[in-house]
Amino acid sequence: MRKDLNKGNPWALLPIGIFLLLFMGTGVVTGDFYSMPVLVAFIISAAVAFLFNTKESFNKKLDIFCKGAGNSNIILMIVIFLLAGSFGNVTKSMGGVESVVNLSLSVLPANLVVVGLFVIGCFISISMGTSMGTIAAIAPIGLGISETTGIPVALVLGAVVGGAMFGDNLSMISDTTIAAVRIQGCELKDKFKVNFLIVLPAAIITMIILGISTAGYDVVLNESYNYEIIKIVPYLGVLIGALVGVNVFALLGGGVIFAVTIGIITNSFDILGALTSIADGMAGMQELAMISLVIGGMVELIKFNGGIDFLLHFITSRIKSKKGAEFGIAALVSVVDMCTANNTIAIVMAGPLAKDIADEYEIDPRRTASLLDIFSACWQGILPYGAQLLTAAGLAAISPVEVIKYLHYPILMGICGILAIVLGIPKLSRGKIKKHKNVA
Repeated sequence: MRKDLNKGNPWALLPIGIFLLLFMGTGVVTGDFYSMPVLVAFIISAAVAFLFNTKESFNKKLDIFCKGAGNSNIILMIVIFLLAGSFGNVTKSMGGVESVVNLSLSVLPANLVVVGLFVIGCFISISMGTSMGTIAAIAPIGLGISETTGIPVALVLGAVVGGAMFGDNLSMISDTTIAAVRIQGCELKDKFKVNFLIVLPAAIITMIILGISTAGYDVVLNESYNYEIIKIVPYLGVLIGALVGVNVFALLGGGVIFAVTIGIITNSFDILGALTSIADGMAGMQELAMISLVIGGMVELIKFNGGIDFLLHFITSRIKSKKGAEFGIAALVSVVDMCTANNTIAIVMAGPLAKDIADEYEIDPRRTASLLDIFSACWQGILPYGAQLLTAAGLAAISPVEVIKYLHYPILMGICGILAIVLGIPKLSRGKIKKHKNVA
């Protein structure tokens, strides 16, 4: 730990407290943790940050806010969000999601149908980059299987949510992955490899548990599922391109063009329909983009007012080792996710501080990005008031609490994350990291 670290000002963290009070307080009062518009809560919180350092002029504080909001990595992250939204919506509009689901069901052994639902969820969520879109796509299929076979609906939904969180954590076009790698300063493919090695055992064990727990049910799939292989190709192209290190802008931009071309060839839409689909995909990311800007500005003001120095001093004074620092990062993003019920916002909020801690204890940025994404996804997949569980349970008209005991993958993902810290795995070489400038 640096001996010259400023102890900072704890009151400078008040804007974060105001946000949590607004967001969680409204949720407790109304029973709906999404009733308070997140953007409005952050704008109010940012306004509170302007009240500190009264000796400084308002214009200077406004310049500091704009510096944080306009950080090059924040802007780049927003552009990536927009491209990812466009790709996801265009591929969905041209029938890509339906083809992936139907192809998977066509080749699925009947006795492994719930295991298959988990695997389908993993592939779709990696392809789409969204857990919510995955749940919306395959949860209705899961409900049908439950009704036909007698397999508990909560167990089926647990498999669906687990598969959705697998890709939400790993996908190259997931907003959580994009946020984690941009803030920590590493490449998508490097973070993917580290993250994948940590969570792979969780996925394998989940499949074994699902296979054993559903072995006594008679399952017959009699339907004929229609699909078009060509509509799956854009997903494969983006996945392969990301793994071999294609620039993310070229990757997503090319993916959009490729998906539009296939959509027009297969008469899924015309040129105007394709442009509308692109615009709708970008529109779906606009709130997240605005939230990222406001958080960037607010965090810069908090840093200027001494809040970040206080947190760093508070945490690092209690950390005695690199493992302790990694546990601190995991705990930090976990708490923020439990408070916000949004893993992307949790990463954007906790990321800059995690970067400072990682730099202090020389933690590999690939590892820090992975820990942020793993622990935020773990809690996001378990929270009974999170959008994922609320959506899945709502489709089946059951309580989200009923599904929790079947959330094998999110729970195992968290356990694997803890073991990775304790055991110091995977071992990483220091010579092959290509870094970005970071947000912190």
